[in-house]
Amino acid sequence: MTDISAPNAMGVAKQRRVDVTSAAAQARVRARYRSEARFKTYGLLALGITTVFVGVLLSDILLRGLPSFWQHRLVLDVPVAADAFGPPGKADVAAIRGGDYFPITKAALANAIPGIESRSAEKQLNRLLSTGAPDELRERLAANPALIGKTVKVPLLLSDDADLYFKGGETAIVKRAPRGIATPSGVNGEITVLTASNDFSDELITIKRALAAAAARTQFESNRLLKSPDKANQTRGTELAAEAKNLSTRAELSRGEEVLDDKVPSVLIEINGGLVKANKLGDSSITGEVLLPLKSTAEAKPADWKIVTFVTPEANRKVTDQEVAFLERLRSNGAVENVFNWRFFTAGDSREPELAGVRGALVGTALTLFVTLILCLPIGVGAAVYLEEFAPKNRFTDLVEVNINNLAAVPSIVFGLLGLAVFLNFFGLPRSAPLVGGLVLALLVLPTIIIAGRAALRSVPPSIKEAALGVGASHQQAIFHHVLPLAMPGIMTGTIIGMAHALGETAPLLMIGMIAFIVDVPQSFVESATVMPVQIYLWSDLPEKAFQAKTAGAIIVLLGFLFLMNGMAIWLRKRFERRW
Repeated sequence: MTDISAPNAMGVAKQRRVDVTSAAAQARVRARYRSEARFKTYGLLALGITTVFVGVLLSDILLRGLPSFWQHRLVLDVPVAADAFGPPGKADVAAIRGGDYFPITKAALANAIPGIESRSAEKQLNRLLSTGAPDELRERLAANPALIGKTVKVPLLLSDDADLYFKGGETAIVKRAPRGIATPSGVNGEITVLTASNDFSDELITIKRALAAAAARTQFESNRLLKSPDKANQTRGTELAAEAKNLSTRAELSRGEEVLDDKVPSVLIEINGGLVKANKLGDSSITGEVLLPLKSTAEAKPADWKIVTFVTPEANRKVTDQEVAFLERLRSNGAVENVFNWRFFTAGDSREPELAGVRGALVGTALTLFVTLILCLPIGVGAAVYLEEFAPKNRFTDLVEVNINNLAAVPSIVFGLLGLAVFLNFFGLPRSAPLVGGLVLALLVLPTIIIAGRAALRSVPPSIKEAALGVGASHQQAIFHHVLPLAMPGIMTGTIIGMAHALGETAPLLMIGMIAFIVDVPQSFVESATVMPVQIYLWSDLPEKAFQAKTAGAIIVLLGFLFLMNGMAIWLRKRFERRW
């Protein structure tokens, strides 16, 4: 128990006892401690959940985006004829740069995998190269014309589908050693491979299981469509029901050959230096098409041939079995290399994923943010200084302050509509230009900078200004010579945070036309350009799978720049912050 003195009505101190030692008092204290512990636990739990969500988000972006920073290419010996670009020894740089390099690169690729006779296979082989594959060869010959007439070892860029195949995820390849001797009937075209034992029984069982699973999926989809009131869906459901019945019948047959299509795993035979794709599969024989020519029709002992299975059906892949065979042969020959994708940072946008880069968007972003900064920083700081130190306190300034606070909460698309109406329609400024984008973003960021500037000025102790005034400085001198320099770290921090906000904006820029497909890198403030958020938006809407990695890679670049800007703001605050 504790005695506390409290005056009574007559003003005389009166002793009042406060219970702090009884069991009830101790229970109340313990209850308060438990309440505080629960509150602390809830806070840690909320922080942990937030950290998990952010970690999952960043991990997903990194896993999807990091492959875009690497690229596969072929390193081949490319013979360049002496008269490829005119009379020998007389080719000029213009003729070299304007020459047709595709026949040269295609011939080099054909030399890397000889023996291809089918025109279909030849087309698939050429499809492995990107449309930008000859660029490196062109640059080398233009820089050194003496290489014409020689064989040049040069890297050739692969197509996006071939690049994705080497990065994984297309199909798993399973190789199995057989038990018997195999005999091929030919070296090219359609051949039959016979074995002395039931070497293909396991693959036949796998195909049957795949057919049963496909029948179940098809029947499920058929049942769903048949329940739809739409007649078109019901018609499609009936077709799928017939297809499911056919698949189920094929799966139940236990004897005879099975015809393989692109909806089941591919079975191939690696024999006598070649590769055969099975079109018909039996227990002890296959009939199929030669993907890579065999060297001979000699018998192959069990240790000299293998059964290869491409687990993912061909219909579910971007690369065909023929292309996989070519790519695996090139990789086994040591012609494939994986290098850092500098093109991602040095090239502009492109419809071809392997050629697309972010340089145009980065330059457009830099130009747009430069216009934003040179407009909003002096205007924002000037407005903050005037409103905080010089403006009279009346209804008009109160109205201005309220409107500035309200503008900071206005949706960003409203500023885009304002820019469309004023800068484009009224003033006639160029559409999709960094100048207009910078003006719109300056309007968006200006209220944030004014509010941050006023807060920074208020954080300076009044004694600084009073001391300056006390030694004879004018009001203007006290503000600009003493208060403003001390408030500048806070102002710069707010400015950088505002610029980071502008960097991530998309909606206002879409309204002024910065959604256009821009290939060239902008060279001035009035040329057509795009910015990083818009580039990410454009890539995310494209159907090619390679653009998914490009989108995540561009997000990583944008996040890296945002983290850099926010880190700079923290450093400025720590570096120039003053304590009083």
